[in-house]
Amino acid sequence: MTLGQLRTFLAVAETGSGRAASHRLVVTQPAVSAALAALQKQVGVALVVREGRGLRLTPAGEVFADYARRILGLADEGVAAAAGAGEPGRGRLRLAAVTSVGEHLAPSLLAAFLARHPKAEISLDVGNRQRVWDLLAHHQTDLAIGGRPPPGAASLASLPHQLAVVALPRPGSRRPRGRPAVQPVSRADLARATWLLREQGSGTRAAAEEVLAQLDLAPRVLTLGSNGAIVNSVRSGLGIALLSRDAVADHLVTGVLQEWSHGPLPLERAWHLVSRADEPLAATPRLFLDELLSAGWRRA
Repeated sequence: MTLGQLRTFLAVAETGSGRAASHRLVVTQPAVSAALAALQKQVGVALVVREGRGLRLTPAGEVFADYARRILGLADEGVAAAAGAGEPGRGRLRLAAVTSVGEHLAPSLLAAFLARHPKAEISLDVGNRQRVWDLLAHHQTDLAIGGRPPPGAASLASLPHQLAVVALPRPGSRRPRGRPAVQPVSRADLARATWLLREQGSGTRAAAEEVLAQLDLAPRVLTLGSNGAIVNSVRSGLGIALLSRDAVADHLVTGVLQEWSHGPLPLERAWHLVSRADEPLAATPRLFLDELLSAGWRRA
């Protein structure tokens, strides 16, 4: 079994055809077929079956794909760790972040890191909570920033933040000069409003659903695919949303949006810098952790 065979198998799994996999890998289609056949022979079970003009994973293939991603991620991680061991400031840092962090917090963190270590190789992958934790589990990122760590992961450091319900300012409401306006509202106000939620798998959606359950509310809900779409929809008067204050800080200060408070709102939360549990950090990711701790993050 070779790493090349595993890469070929995953390319087929992700594209659904030998032809598309050959284009992705820049090899011939017969080479893809040969690699798949050799891999299935070694594993001893069928990993893919033909479906129409494409290929579909068998149940065994679905299971094997998860291990293949981890194997390839770990191999790639090992090469990068060895390369950066002697000079952490020249090594590789792969960071994954949930959308709120990736859009508003991570860029400044990485910019500060690069300012001190301009030779470092960095990458940022942004997605919802489920995608970020999957990247971490499959060794496709070194560190992740998100909410509470899932099983198999461990928090290395944390930074407090708040989730607040935001809406268009009410007519006649006043905002203190230079400060965000906070409008107390009733449970009925929250029930009448349309709630704008992220897709399933998003941490802010899960938090919003917790709030609705806690307040025993069943309002109209619209699902939107990004924080940017939600913020613009709130600004357009389409509804209200529970968002990290990091995502709407400028809108609150300028008075474009207004915070609503009631009962448990706002929610006290924390961003966590997360790694896989019981695994040592490579030198460059550890350097990034040390710098976050120096910048005021709390060691977990």
